[in-house]
Amino acid sequence: MSAAMTAAALLALAAWLWLLLGHHGFWRSGPVLPAATPAARPSVDVVVPARDEAEHIAASLGSLLAQDYRGEMRIVLVDDGSKDRTAAIARGLAGTAGPHRLEVVAGAPAPPGWSGKLWAIAQGITVGIKRTATPYVLLTDADIVHAPGHLTALMAKAEDEELDLVSEMVALRCESLAERALVPAFVFFFQLLYPFAAVNDPNRRAAAAAGGTILLRRSALARIGGPAAIRGALIDDVALARAVKPGGRIWLGHTRLARSLRAYRGFGDIWRMIARTAFVQLRHSTSLLIATLLGMGVLFLLPPLYALFGAGLARAAGLAAWVLAVLLYLPSLRRYDRSALWAPFLPLVAGFYLAATVGSAWDYWRGRGTVWKGRSYRGAHP
Repeated sequence: MSAAMTAAALLALAAWLWLLLGHHGFWRSGPVLPAATPAARPSVDVVVPARDEAEHIAASLGSLLAQDYRGEMRIVLVDDGSKDRTAAIARGLAGTAGPHRLEVVAGAPAPPGWSGKLWAIAQGITVGIKRTATPYVLLTDADIVHAPGHLTALMAKAEDEELDLVSEMVALRCESLAERALVPAFVFFFQLLYPFAAVNDPNRRAAAAAGGTILLRRSALARIGGPAAIRGALIDDVALARAVKPGGRIWLGHTRLARSLRAYRGFGDIWRMIARTAFVQLRHSTSLLIATLLGMGVLFLLPPLYALFGAGLARAAGLAAWVLAVLLYLPSLRRYDRSALWAPFLPLVAGFYLAATVGSAWDYWRGRGTVWKGRSYRGAHP
């Protein structure tokens, strides 16, 4: 076994030891939003951008209308050019609930430089301001269902800790074979990229949010210049957190009080989900792509190769690194009630994510850009 291969195996082991001890405990799969009741109950506008969500919109809006929050809550659904029955279903619910609880707005076409979702959010926020601005805005996706106490728990977190932004990684669907194999790793990699403890530390620059639910103080939104400040961002949740954190405190965690209905029934569906933003996350940089491939290759691919086919010190170091990777992955598997037997296959899952990242770059290089719900974002940025 060459000295270079032994050095690579030792590098992988050192990297996993650092991730275990020095990377803000990202692997712990926490913190979790607790159920709680706020001392005050400020009013809140719930803004739901929706595009072709007929499959989920009744369940999502129904769960919002069923919230037990004792403050004033007004829901604005912005129909972002849906071609299905999203708007009709939402209007039917609005007719039952009353316009004071749920208002359905037909979104206008996005101006140049805006992503469709952010333009829909901006229109929903504007509706709230016209009706009398509330202290808080809750941004939530149209495929999320909320437990009755979810908004109450979010508000308690924001009020009790004087936070400008509270966001959560909602429970993702994990039912199909592709979801069982790949979804826990998606959350694991997100935590690796944005360690929640670092995000929540006001003394660190790390900032991120998860777009399923974001509770935001309207004063913080005004301070950053509103949605226009991040109007072209495709990874809008992270961009919003990065804009808010320099002037206020933010919090990111997990929750069992909200879950996504979005189904990824096959491996191709998850490939497209990754490819949609992977190269955008790398700022369309070939050098960052190469660095990512090398780094992830050393972390996830070399250890099992050396453990299975190496010899001597390289094999021992590769096996130790693989074992550490397995152990650090276990909390993410437990969060999704998956067997620990999935953990040794993390290198294969990482290989899938790396291949999809290369696919994202290839789409960009051949002029296809990012395509999401029938729209192409050739110049999208993080």
